[in-house]
Amino acid sequence: MTQRNGFRGWRWLVLWWHNFFILWGTIDCQTRYSIQEELKQGSVVGNLAKDLGLSLSEIFDRELSVASEAGKQHFTVDAGKGELVVNDRTDREALCGQSASCVLPLQVVIEDPLQLFRVEVEIQDINDNSPRFPSSDMILDISESTVIGAHFPLEVAVDQDVGVNSLKSYTLSKDECFSIRHKEVAGGRKVPELILSKPLDREKKAVHKLLLTALDGGNPVRSGTAQITIRVLDINDNIPAFEKALYKVAVAENAAEGALIVQTKASDSDEDQNGEIEYSFGAHTSEIVLSIFSIDPTSGTIFLKGKLDFEKDSNYELDVSAKDKGIPRMEGHCIVNVDILDVNDNAPEIILTSRPKPVSEDSANGTVVALISARDLDSGDNGKVNLQLPQKSNFALKPSFSQNYALVTNGVLDREKLSEYNVEITATDSGSPPLSSKKTIHVSITDVNDNSPVFTQSSYNVYLKENGVPGSILYSVSASDLDSGENAKISYSILDSKVQDVSVSSYVYINSDNGSIYSMHSFDYEKLKVFQIQVQAKDQGSPSLSSNATVHVFILDQNDNAPAVIYPSSAALGSLSHQRMPRSAKAGHLVTKVTAVDADSGHNAWISYRLAEATDASLFTVNQYTGEVRTKRAVSEQDDSSQRLLVEIKDDGEPVQSTTVTVSILLEDGLHEPILDLRHKLSEPSKKTGRITLYLILSLASVSVLSLVTFLILAVKCIRSSRSGSCCMRRSDCDDYKNPNRNLQIHLNTDGPIKYVEVLGGDMMSQSQSFRSCMSPMSEYSDFTLIKPSSTTDFREVISVLDASLPDSTWTFESQQPVSEDSANGTVVALISARDLDSGDNGKSSYNVYLKENGVPGSILYSVSASDLDSGENAKISYSILDSKVQDVSVSSYVYINSDNGSIYSMHSFDYEKLKVFQIQVQAKDQGSPSLSSNATVHVFILDQNDNAPAVIYPSSAALGSLSHQRMPRSAKAGHLVTKVTAVDADSGHNAWISYRLAEATDASLFTVNQYTGEVRTKRAVSEQDDSSQRLLVEIKDDGEPVQSTTVTVSILLEDGLHEPILDLRHKLSEPSKKTGRITLYLILSLASVSVLSLVTFLILAVKCIRSSRSGSCCMRRSDCDDYKNPNRNLQIQLNTDGPIKYVEVLGGDMMSQSQSFRSCMSPMSEYSDFTLIKPSSTTDFREVISVLDASLPDSTWTFESQQVS
Repeated sequence: MTQRNGFRGWRWLVLWWHNFFILWGTIDCQTRYSIQEELKQGSVVGNLAKDLGLSLSEIFDRELSVASEAGKQHFTVDAGKGELVVNDRTDREALCGQSASCVLPLQVVIEDPLQLFRVEVEIQDINDNSPRFPSSDMILDISESTVIGAHFPLEVAVDQDVGVNSLKSYTLSKDECFSIRHKEVAGGRKVPELILSKPLDREKKAVHKLLLTALDGGNPVRSGTAQITIRVLDINDNIPAFEKALYKVAVAENAAEGALIVQTKASDSDEDQNGEIEYSFGAHTSEIVLSIFSIDPTSGTIFLKGKLDFEKDSNYELDVSAKDKGIPRMEGHCIVNVDILDVNDNAPEIILTSRPKPVSEDSANGTVVALISARDLDSGDNGKVNLQLPQKSNFALKPSFSQNYALVTNGVLDREKLSEYNVEITATDSGSPPLSSKKTIHVSITDVNDNSPVFTQSSYNVYLKENGVPGSILYSVSASDLDSGENAKISYSILDSKVQDVSVSSYVYINSDNGSIYSMHSFDYEKLKVFQIQVQAKDQGSPSLSSNATVHVFILDQNDNAPAVIYPSSAALGSLSHQRMPRSAKAGHLVTKVTAVDADSGHNAWISYRLAEATDASLFTVNQYTGEVRTKRAVSEQDDSSQRLLVEIKDDGEPVQSTTVTVSILLEDGLHEPILDLRHKLSEPSKKTGRITLYLILSLASVSVLSLVTFLILAVKCIRSSRSGSCCMRRSDCDDYKNPNRNLQIHLNTDGPIKYVEVLGGDMMSQSQSFRSCMSPMSEYSDFTLIKPSSTTDFREVISVLDASLPDSTWTFESQQPVSEDSANGTVVALISARDLDSGDNGKSSYNVYLKENGVPGSILYSVSASDLDSGENAKISYSILDSKVQDVSVSSYVYINSDNGSIYSMHSFDYEKLKVFQIQVQAKDQGSPSLSSNATVHVFILDQNDNAPAVIYPSSAALGSLSHQRMPRSAKAGHLVTKVTAVDADSGHNAWISYRLAEATDASLFTVNQYTGEVRTKRAVSEQDDSSQRLLVEIKDDGEPVQSTTVTVSILLEDGLHEPILDLRHKLSEPSKKTGRITLYLILSLASVSVLSLVTFLILAVKCIRSSRSGSCCMRRSDCDDYKNPNRNLQIQLNTDGPIKYVEVLGGDMMSQSQSFRSCMSPMSEYSDFTLIKPSSTTDFREVISVLDASLPDSTWTFESQQVS
């Protein structure tokens, strides 16, 4: 390649000399240009055409060309511009080397004519080359014992540039031991020399690295560098040195044996054996450290040899020695400080600084109970302790200083609920994982008098037999106080009150210690039937607290009064009673009536009469219950004219009390019967009237056709008026009405201590109920007949009940059908049963248990107890329940009994609406052989709770849940009956008493709802401004606790032209017919034209018609009753008690007569009398009428006024 280039160079050189000689004669001038080296290709050197005096066209036409004497074409001519431009790289160093001047000659040749121009281009140097050392790394070995001032020559750098751009100087990097100087040699070259300025220490610096820099004179200055490595040769002059004089390391106290603690490292600047190091602990290291730590002699690594315990020693300081193997041996030391890191291996501890003091239950919040401190043997977070109490604690922790706390109260303390608190405190540290411990502090609560004594009952019922022994115990009340100590000591006293205007302390006194109440004297039921005692229980606290309880003392009647005769009056005064009787008297003739009263009550006051002795016992009989003395047969001529009767009068008490009365009867001829059977005479048709009717009919046959027609018209009128003239119906008419089977029952219910009677069943949609009259077993006739008028039907409803003075009687009524008037004797009218719950002679041994419905299954109902006079096994008693049925289910499905103690438990809760009462037969059997047993009856009465809301049954649409729509005329006046809301409540007693209220209304001023009947009436007349659509929301509530309610919405549409659909039936019945009046007027005018005979006949028939209409009814009209005289008979209703039974007695009146008449009274809840009670009389010619309020109305007060019928 080099030969090839050389050949080309020679060829150009030959060509150049050839052209030179050819064109020598044509050279006109010489042009010189100066440029810097390394211009880019295309850079302009100069305007050759201009400098040569040529135009651009001449350059092209004459074919100007440029040739280089060097042979390489570095330049060319731009023919378009006539400029000489750089064609190739112009590197001065490559073209001219180290020559100071560098000129490139050029030949410019043009033809036609041929001309040659010489052009020189001077290449100016630029600083484009840096000084360069022959070797970039220089190594020098110098002993550390070399003296200062020694110099060492270095290599010279070379720079290709010339002139100012050539090498000018050398510099050396900073080093305290070395410096540089320049030494000039032949040819003007500068040679650098390294000078030792300071002694060398290999242990301090074994190698020195210097940077030698060569600088030229260009601008900018260019440089070249070389690395000088100076190795310092060693001598044994250094001791081993540790990297650290003090090593600090932390190790967890639970580190395992053999664990690496730290690696110490010492170095010796010397080399070879002078630098080899051996490690060990210092000579004075303790045995404890040597037993825990070990060191590797080669590596200097320290290992754990034993076990660490931060709580014993938290820091160790180790002396470590490092020796080299030089001569002499050099030794270095370091200290290793080992800090033991705490590990959470100790649970916190709770320390009770002070013993807890008892705290009063009324202490304020923040009261200090005890002082507590906490500590943890660990450190840092592991030793930080947090104390906590359970949530909702009545205590709190109040921090004081540095892990010290005060346990204080933080809530209401109640000793009666909890007399001692076990306060559990939990201490937890902040370690990971955290450790905790617990400590329980017992805090006693001291009592304060904050509870009043509480009686076992708020009221007590005590039943005390009259004529008791003075000083005997009546009852023992008991109260308890939840407090303790003196605060719980109770003393009893009787609060002062009046009993019959006398202080109660005159009747009883109480033992202040045990609450036993004693009588001061015996009681007389006839003087005092009931009284109450206010007992106060007071504790001994300060201040003392007290509570009261009421003791109701019911005096039970004893049969201590014999019957007293009040008629005949002469016998009542102790003399003989004389009576007269006609010999013509037939069987059943009423001779007289013996009447007696008994000051006792209940059974003790039931009086029976008996004929003890008689002149002729076959002639007379005495009614056992009424005392009526009647003839058993007709009087004969053989009977003595003077008869003497001894009538014995006994009560029904125990023991029986009796008295006698002697009646002397004189039989006389021609004496008329003074007493007639009123009912027989009223019902017997008049024979005389019948004959007159016959005569009138015969007379009418002879009257003309006109008279006959007139008579028929008047007869029809008379019959119509006679049927509509009475205000009450005849009993015979009542029999024609149908009586559906309504399954009516009278049921004895209980509401707490009160027993009352309910009539169950019947048609709930109607306010009318019909009951047939039943006979009392004490009388030949019905005692009372209750008549309740009906506003919706034409029939009456009648019920007759048994004597309410029968204690503990359960009455059952079964429905009855109306009895036809031609029914044969013995036709069943009604079925009645009676049950007596008394014991002994009055019944069986029994218990009464009152149980609220919806009770908890498994709760105790009652505990029966039996005793056996035997001993040992013969006296051991086991209890069992005899199998019986309750609603066709075995009684064992309802209750079970503890065979050991006789406690009876419920199997499930009871529902009063499904089961009101049932009985359990309990048998007590001993363990003898043969075993003996006896039975007792437990009557369980389910007490009603208010668990049923009222149910709407009318309007029926509302009862089914839809809206009730009603229509009403706009012409309706105030009081117009719009509709009636009817609801029933499945509960009983107070819980079933329903009241109605208008809760919301479109216009509240237009309508009102009767509270008790549910009648919706207008309050005012409807006006034109009233909306045609009215909406009422009626709320129906019962009287229970809590109150149950329901609502019904009634929509009322006001319409024009709508007639009122509801009329007052009684008003229509009593209002005389205008049309009938007009007919009567026409008949009277027609009669005026009839003959005298026809007029007389009409008058006779009219009289007959009126008489027959007045005598055809079995009961009197109310208008007739108003004419009777009313003597002041001072009648009153009194509430009596016979043991647990309360009943009503009517006292006062004329005791000489069995006939009493009572005026009708209006109920405040209704426009009309609810009931009329009629008691027939067999001895007088008048009726007895009584009217009472509806028994279903709550808390009604009955007022009776007596009246005498003339």
